[in-house]
Amino acid sequence: MTTKVTVWNEYRHERNDPVVGALYPNGIHGAIASFLTEAGFETRTATLDEPEHGLTDDVLRDTDVLVWWGHLAHGEVGEETVRKVKERVLGGMGLIVLHSGHHSKIFRALMGTSCDLLWREANEKERLWVVSPGHPIVEGIGAYIELEKEEMYGEHFDVPAPDELIFASWFEGGEVFRSGCAYVRGNGKIFYFRPGHETYPTYYHKDIQRVIANAATWARPVRRSRPAYGNAKPLERIGGKA
Repeated sequence: MTTKVTVWNEYRHERNDPVVGALYPNGIHGAIASFLTEAGFETRTATLDEPEHGLTDDVLRDTDVLVWWGHLAHGEVGEETVRKVKERVLGGMGLIVLHSGHHSKIFRALMGTSCDLLWREANEKERLWVVSPGHPIVEGIGAYIELEKEEMYGEHFDVPAPDELIFASWFEGGEVFRSGCAYVRGNGKIFYFRPGHETYPTYYHKDIQRVIANAATWARPVRRSRPAYGNAKPLERIGGKA
């Protein structure tokens, strides 16, 4: 069965910054959706300024994996949308949070922490080391991914300890960062992936594309009935009573 992916983006930088607009003429969401479509996923996009931020009940019900990119306008995302997305993740929908999405309302809600970190824009080399070589998210990836220029994120990253740490980054200025963090929340899987500053061509890098595609496959819902919750009748007789 084809995995259905919705790529969500604020779509503000591309319209307001000529550098970003030239780099991503169809938006960051368009670039990501394009390579995921080529990889065999059924994709759609949604943006902040659409009604209900493009994440209507019908869209969310029809989404297996939601990819989230945000930066300038985290505060403009409505609380009802956050509630609905969180409910869907806990119910089994996968969530891939990219780059500055670490400060999104939905990621903070699912992590329960500030998700703060150090940052610097200085055109630095980043080397993302694979620290979990047997994980399906790094299938087809070598020992590391090297990006010629990226924004630096540094520790401490105020998130819960990942269930699985997939990548750890080193930056030219000396900092390190937990840049590929996998979590399970309820019935849903979450992957935070650090690279992707809007002024760099990161989402055209084939290894970055491969990781996001692998993560979408990993995060898709398990095809089974969801667990039941609440009061339960006994399966066996209790104390000899019928």
